[in-house]
Amino acid sequence: MKSDIKCVVFDLDGTLFSSHKNIYSATVKTFNDLNIIADIDENEFYSKIGLHFKDIFDEMNIKVDDVEHFIDVYKTNYFSFINESEPYPNLFETLEYLFANKIKIGLLTTKSQEQADRILSHFNIHKYFDIVIGRRIGMEIKPSPEPLLHIADYFNLEKNQMLMVGDSEMDIMCGKNAEIKSCAVTYGYRTVEELQKHNPNYIIDDLGELKNII
Repeated sequence: MKSDIKCVVFDLDGTLFSSHKNIYSATVKTFNDLNIIADIDENEFYSKIGLHFKDIFDEMNIKVDDVEHFIDVYKTNYFSFINESEPYPNLFETLEYLFANKIKIGLLTTKSQEQADRILSHFNIHKYFDIVIGRRIGMEIKPSPEPLLHIADYFNLEKNQMLMVGDSEMDIMCGKNAEIKSCAVTYGYRTVEELQKHNPNYIIDDLGELKNII
């Protein structure tokens, strides 16, 4: 192995899966189900993926009175469009590589715990993950360092033994706040220029490039 890294923590949307069509379709259906009038620009919406829905709505000036109820309905609708999500190139090979080399694998997402677990199971990759942290009661969300520090404690690891991999500023900031190295991926929902502003430790264009870091 090329480094001391013993645990890689992945973001979900824009990192493991190209899921923007899935998310957009489920969001539009949920607006319709709840009779919420919102004319959302699809490309602008894609650029917000990775943020919590409340922040997306605030930034896009969309009025949703009860965000938690919206999310409850959205979670059900999401799986009606699950086939619109696709794994990014070299996802399965990368997970198999980490697994074979006894690297702990974690998932950290702002999706709910139940939804995250169900997505991993749907794509038959849940078996690779040693820990999955979705949005749950009592756990702060990215960019708070709390979930990454929880994972470090869970595996009894030092901070320099972990790597956070994601496609957004939230993932990089989460790593920095926890004093854990971050790796930004360029194929997700942020531009290279946006990612560089936050100074991740590494930037890769393909998941397979993780082999060059670990």
